[in-house]
Amino acid sequence: MQAVILAAGMGSRLGKYTKKNTKCMLQVNGRTLIERSLDALDNAGIRKCVIVAGYEKDNLINFVGSQYKNIKITWIINEIYHKTNNIYSLYLAKDHLLSDDTLLLESDLIFEDRIVKELLENPEPTLAVVAPYEPWMDGTVVQITEDKNIAAFIPKRLFNFIEKDTYHKTVNIYKFSRNFSQNTYIPFLEAYSSAMGNNEYYEQVLRVITTLDKCELKAFILNEQKWYEIDDVQDKDIAEIIFSNNAVERFNNISARYGGYWRFPKLLDFCYLVNPYFPPQQMRNEMKACFDELLTEYPSGLNVQNLLMAKLFNLEPENTLTGNGAAELIRAVSQIVKGKVGIIYPTFNEYPESFTNNEIVPFYAESMNYSIKELIDWSEKCDMLVLINPDNPSGNFIPCCDIIRLLEKLKSHNKRLLLDESFVDFCDIENETFLRQEVIDEFPNLLVIKSLSKSYGIPGLRLGTLVSGDRALIQDIRRQIPIWNINSFAEYFLQIIGKYTKEYRLSCYSIAEERKRFYAELKKIGLFMVYPSQANYFLCKLREGIIAKDLAYYLLDKHEIFIKDLTGKNGFFEGSWIRIAIRNKHDNDVLIEKLMLYKQK
Repeated sequence: MQAVILAAGMGSRLGKYTKKNTKCMLQVNGRTLIERSLDALDNAGIRKCVIVAGYEKDNLINFVGSQYKNIKITWIINEIYHKTNNIYSLYLAKDHLLSDDTLLLESDLIFEDRIVKELLENPEPTLAVVAPYEPWMDGTVVQITEDKNIAAFIPKRLFNFIEKDTYHKTVNIYKFSRNFSQNTYIPFLEAYSSAMGNNEYYEQVLRVITTLDKCELKAFILNEQKWYEIDDVQDKDIAEIIFSNNAVERFNNISARYGGYWRFPKLLDFCYLVNPYFPPQQMRNEMKACFDELLTEYPSGLNVQNLLMAKLFNLEPENTLTGNGAAELIRAVSQIVKGKVGIIYPTFNEYPESFTNNEIVPFYAESMNYSIKELIDWSEKCDMLVLINPDNPSGNFIPCCDIIRLLEKLKSHNKRLLLDESFVDFCDIENETFLRQEVIDEFPNLLVIKSLSKSYGIPGLRLGTLVSGDRALIQDIRRQIPIWNINSFAEYFLQIIGKYTKEYRLSCYSIAEERKRFYAELKKIGLFMVYPSQANYFLCKLREGIIAKDLAYYLLDKHEIFIKDLTGKNGFFEGSWIRIAIRNKHDNDVLIEKLMLYKQK
């Protein structure tokens, strides 16, 4: 068994990384792609490798040489790499394919070594390595029969998104038997090149071959094995996370992304806080039906967005401001409100990071269960209090009647309360919201912020609202926000959400019910103390001797589960606290199972 690596391309989409080097010289976490491929071959016992080079060939040849560890390297040069595609590079290596069984690899891949070993151990003589199609993938896909025959190669121009669930992406690693190369592939390669020219892809030949009545090419389907194709700088960034050198590096890289985890489809996200029971499928279908219009048309301006948001909560538009998530509104408020701002610690980082121009008066909630009396006493030191209710990250909840007492006290001293009730809809007690016209009219010193992303399960739409009875203040804050601050998809969500009120209430009830069950199951494990919560997350203090980072690294590295490590948050936690989001029952049970494994290890 030998290997052939195609490495003649220019890799222009990688910009500065391939300005003076071919693509396989790209480093991912300190190791080049060519080193990784050759190491995988060497570990699998391959002792001969043919590399087809072209662009910046001298750098590659000097780097690899004629011998790499136990592998003898044979070089073939594609002198017209800039005018040809990989079909010509493979054509140049055809005599080697005729001489032995061959592993064929493209040089822009990063993959686990075990893929090569498992490919060699598979008894099928001719295989194409494929993986279930995911939304991030690009390029040729195939359709596979039940007995793993490749029924068809589907090029990009014929890709049908309606059929995407039937597709597998080619990984661009193949095992060709000598017999297949001699009797099938090379004759077709020569004929295809003669007819179509050299500016084609070798997979086009495979596409033709799969139309034959008898085709020995079968699929080798990846499951848990890791791989990635690197075409541009975003691919490089993602590959560096997938192939991090260690668990610490991977956790830090994932954390630094602050979302976008759809690029990592196996990841279970217990860090970010989203309602898993909403929107319902009918609402998703309604939005999909209008996709073309929403994609190609401008959204309305802020006046219309405020009208829609006010309609949702039965408020006056003059008291309402729509934001691109709550974060935009928090920043806008911080530009207008002056004086001393009281913030309860630990807290959502957006608040202390936004009010940097104000003097922050901290209130340290040591017990995580602070009372309204404590807040009233503390308010004497502040011009505006920030209260998240239920609290983030503790889930502590202060009843509406107690907050009214606080508001009355603040109003009598001409002070404000900024009340963040992003999680209030998950409470066991209904109608605890302050998004009511009669309340904001009575207390013009009240500002209410609500993130719709969390409770309505739409973080990708980025929606939030700010409400106050102080209309002059609303106007001042509005001047900090652009006229088109949300997109057409978010606007359409606001337009149709009224039809799904019943489903939304049911989803919040489902969270509350699952919260009770999940709370009981987490307590049984015995790894940590679980704080009671009225939100869709739990604050947990780990048992003495268990470090939050160690647990977080373990869950991500071994089980693709991402939790919130609260170490150092707001300077408050010291290595023994985590926050766990409440997902659906299936996902929550997966986490419980993995936590039990951690306890037993």
